[in-house]
Amino acid sequence: MTGGDRQSALVNADSFWFTYTLSSIAAIIAETVTYPLDLTKTRLQIQGEKHVGGHNVAGQKRGMVKTIVGIGSEEGAIKLFQGLTPALYRHLCKKSSLGGLTAGAMGQFIASPTDLVKVQMQMEGRRRLEGKPPRVKSTTQAFRKIITEEGFRGLYRGVVPNVQRAALINMGGNNSVM
Repeated sequence: MTGGDRQSALVNADSFWFTYTLSSIAAIIAETVTYPLDLTKTRLQIQGEKHVGGHNVAGQKRGMVKTIVGIGSEEGAIKLFQGLTPALYRHLCKKSSLGGLTAGAMGQFIASPTDLVKVQMQMEGRRRLEGKPPRVKSTTQAFRKIITEEGFRGLYRGVVPNVQRAALINMGGNNSVM
């Protein structure tokens, strides 16, 4: 390899698309490995909520370990990854912005519908345990259901705090792709 070839290879290695692809792959691997913890966090945040006669009533509370083991044993180990697809889409969307505060805000605004679908899919196992029929069966079906029932704007429920959080976190860490 000549000096010019080596320099050309270094320039390509530092290109936007190379960096975007590499950081996207890293984000996808990290999300996949840690996803059961995200599901557990969501379940812990809403645990104890039971709806009786239109009112929330305190229900059984579990710790982190019992929650993750319970999901695996009661719903099946594969359910620990229910909702992973929209979470991965979120990373691909967020990695496509310019930088800092603006990148975090824009990326999360674009990805916000995927978070909504992710949470809905995470709750399906619990609904089934309560004897309720499933609301969503796949990522595509979840998007269609939201749009049909609430219109396109329904995809952006909770977008303001979601975007604010992402903008501030991204500004602080500034892990954007340039």
